[in-house]
Amino acid sequence: MAEAHQAVAFQFTITPEGIDLQLSHEALRQVYLSGLRSWKKRFIRLKNSVITGVYPASPSSWLFVVIAILATMYTRSDPSMGLIAKIQEHLPVSQSLSAQCQTVVSAVLFSTLLWLSLIFTMRLCLKQLLSYHRWMFEQHGKMSNTTKVWVALVRIFSGRQPLLYSYQGSLPNLPVPAVKDTIKRYLESVRPLMTESEFERMSKLAIEFEGSLGNRLQWYLKLKALWSANYVSDWWEEYIYLRGRSPIMVNSNYYGMDFLYVTPTPIQAARAGNTIHAFLLYRRKLNREELKPWLLRSSVPCCSYQFERMFDSCRIPGERTDTVQHWQDSDYVAVYHRGRYFRLWVYKSGRMLTPREIELQIQKILEDPSPPLSGEDKLGALTAGDRVPWAKVRKQFFSTGVNKRSLDCIERAAFFVTLDDDEQGMMGDDPAASLDRYAKSLLHGKCYDRWFDKSFSAVVYKNGKNGLNAEHSWADAPVVAHLWEFVLATDSFQLGYDEEGHCKGNVDPKLPQPQRLSWDIPPECEEVVSQSLAVAQALADDVDFHVFSFRDFGKGKIKKCRISPDAFIQLALQLAYYRDRGLFCLTYEASMTRLFREGRTETVRSCTNESCAFVKALESGEEEDLCVRLLRLATDKHQNLYRMAMTGAGIDRHLFCLYVVSKYLGLESPFLKEVLSEPWRLSTSQTPVQQVELFDLVNHPEYISCGGGFGPVADDGYGVSYIIVGENMINFHISCKYSCAQTDSHRYGAQIRQALLDLLRLGEPGRTGNTQAKKDL
Repeated sequence: MAEAHQAVAFQFTITPEGIDLQLSHEALRQVYLSGLRSWKKRFIRLKNSVITGVYPASPSSWLFVVIAILATMYTRSDPSMGLIAKIQEHLPVSQSLSAQCQTVVSAVLFSTLLWLSLIFTMRLCLKQLLSYHRWMFEQHGKMSNTTKVWVALVRIFSGRQPLLYSYQGSLPNLPVPAVKDTIKRYLESVRPLMTESEFERMSKLAIEFEGSLGNRLQWYLKLKALWSANYVSDWWEEYIYLRGRSPIMVNSNYYGMDFLYVTPTPIQAARAGNTIHAFLLYRRKLNREELKPWLLRSSVPCCSYQFERMFDSCRIPGERTDTVQHWQDSDYVAVYHRGRYFRLWVYKSGRMLTPREIELQIQKILEDPSPPLSGEDKLGALTAGDRVPWAKVRKQFFSTGVNKRSLDCIERAAFFVTLDDDEQGMMGDDPAASLDRYAKSLLHGKCYDRWFDKSFSAVVYKNGKNGLNAEHSWADAPVVAHLWEFVLATDSFQLGYDEEGHCKGNVDPKLPQPQRLSWDIPPECEEVVSQSLAVAQALADDVDFHVFSFRDFGKGKIKKCRISPDAFIQLALQLAYYRDRGLFCLTYEASMTRLFREGRTETVRSCTNESCAFVKALESGEEEDLCVRLLRLATDKHQNLYRMAMTGAGIDRHLFCLYVVSKYLGLESPFLKEVLSEPWRLSTSQTPVQQVELFDLVNHPEYISCGGGFGPVADDGYGVSYIIVGENMINFHISCKYSCAQTDSHRYGAQIRQALLDLLRLGEPGRTGNTQAKKDL
C-alpha cells in the first residue's frame, strides 16, 4: 500500500479544528519531474520543427543573411534596390525609435524576407531535382554525365546534417500515370496468364474503358493529386486495411524474428528488460529526429512519414471502418502474462528506467501468483476475430467504467509486451520444425495472448527468445524492420548482459509495483470473446508455415553472375511455382514508392512474358545457350519493372484509385471490377537489411536475423517473404493453407531450393551465352 499512498500528491481531513492538509513531497516531486520531462520534449519538438521548417537552410543562416545585409548597407550601398526604404515608410511611427534604428529594423525585416525566399527557392529546386529518376535506369557503375551533375546539385541543395523529417517538404508528389500507359502495361502483364480468347476479351474491355470512363475518372484523380500530398496513400490505408472486416491476425499483421543462431540470455525477464529499454531508446531518437533519413545511394532521400505513428498508437475497431489513433508519449507499456494484463511504468522521476530495473519489474509480473479475473484471460481474442463484433462489444461494454480505463491503458501504451510461457527458436532434435512453430507463434500465438490492434507487440519467450508482431495499416514492413534491427543490435552489442545473464544498470529500490488492470466482463461479452476466439483459432490452425535458411550461396555469387539478387530470387520463385503447380499465376512483389511524399508501396507483377518464356524453355529441355539468353532477358525485365514501380510508373495503385473514384461517382466499370478481383496466388516481399553498420557479420556471423513473414493472401496461394543476409545466406518464410490440397509450404520450399541451384548453374560466369552479357555489363 506504500506505493498507493505515494501516488497521492495531497490528502485533507475535515476536523472540528478545521481542515488538516497533508502534502506528499515525494508525489509532488514526481509530478514536477514528470512535467519537466514533458516540457523538455515539447521544447525539442519545437526546436526540430523550426530546423525542419527552414531546411535545407539552417536557423543560423538567418543571422548570416542579416549581418551580410547590414554590412553592405554600412558601406553606403543598397542591396535591396530601394525595398528597405519602402519597408521603412510603412513601419509604425514611433518617437522612441531613431531613424537609424528604424533603418536597422527595416533591414532585418528585408533580410528575413530574403532568407525565407532563398529557403523557398532552394526547396523548390531540390524538389525539382528529386523528380529526376533516370539515374535509376542506368547500368550499375556506369553513371552518365547528366546524372553526375544531378548528384552534385542534389548534394549542394540538400543542406547539411538533416533530421529525420527534414526532406519531407522537398519530396516530389507521386505522379499520376496516363491511363493509356497503365492499360498498356496491364495488358502486357496478364498476357502470359490468359488464353487467346481471354486476352482478346480483356483487351476489348480495356479499350472501352480507356475511350470512355477512364478519362473522366482520371480527371478527378489528377485533381486529387494536385490537392493532396499523395493521391494513393490515404485511400490505400482506408480501403485496403481499415475497411476490411475480416480478422487482421494472419490476414494483415506480420512478424519479425530474433537472431537465428544466438539467444543473448536464457533469462526471460532479462531479455524483456533489454528489449523494452532498446525500444524506448529508439523512441527517444525518433522523437528527437536523431534517426538518419533513409538515403538511396547516399544521396536520394526517402519519405519518413510512416515513422510518426510507430509508438503510442492503436487501431480502433469500428462497425464500418477502423481508425488509427496516435497519442503523445506514454510513460508505460502494457504487459500480458498468463491471462493477466499489467501496466508497467518505464519512467520514474523524469528518467527512463534502466534495463536492470525493467528486468526486476518484469520478474515481479512473472512471479505474481494472482489468477486472471473472470473473462480476462482470453480478452485479446477480440482483436484477433472479425472486426464488427469487436466494434460492437467495445461500444457496449468498454465505453465507461473500469473496462474503459483498462482498455485505454492498453491502447494508449507505448507498445504491447507478451511474456509467453512457451519456448521457441531453432532448437531440439528437429530444428527445421521448431522454426516453423516459431513463425506460427509470432504470427498468431494462441489467438488471445497478443493485442493485434497495437502498432506492434513485442513477444518474449520463456527461454529468452523474442520476436515482434506488427499491425499493417500504419506502416509497411521496412519501417518496422528498421526498428527491429536497432532493437536487436542495441540489445546484444550496446546494452549486453552480465556473466549470469542478467541486465546491467543500477536499481532504484523505490520503484512502484506493476499495476494489475481490472475488468468487469459480463457473460454477454464473454460469449462474443468465445466466438471471436473460435474464428481466430480456425484461421490460425489452417496456416501452414515453413521457414528455412538457404546457405548454398547468397547475393555474393549472384552478383558475380551480373544479375540483380532480387530479380534472381523472383525468377527462382516463378520456376519453383511452375514446378509445384504446373502453371503460372499472377504474382505480387511489394516495392516501395518512398521516393515520393507519403509514398508507401507499389506492385511489381513478377510473372512476365520473359519469365514464362525462360521457365518453359528450361523445363522443356531447350539448349543451354537459349536458356541463358532468356534468363538474362527475364531478370533484366524484372529489374526494369521494379524501377518503374519505384518511380511512380506502376500499374496497380493507379487502377485501384481509378476504381475508388468510380465508386464515389456511382459508376460501374467491368474492366476495373475484373482487374481488382484477380487473386494474387503468389504474394512475395523482400525484407531489406537497412542498417548493416549495426551488425558485424565478419567477426560475429552468428548474429544473423532470420527476417520475418506474413500469412497467405489467397486461400489457394502462397505468401513468400525473404531476407538476403550478408553474402552467403537467404532466409525464406513460406505460408499457405492446409485447407487447400494444391498447396504445401514444405514442398514449395524444396522447389525454391532446387530452382535457386538451377539458376546459379545457368548464370555462372563462363557459361555459354554469358559472354555477351559480360560485355554489356
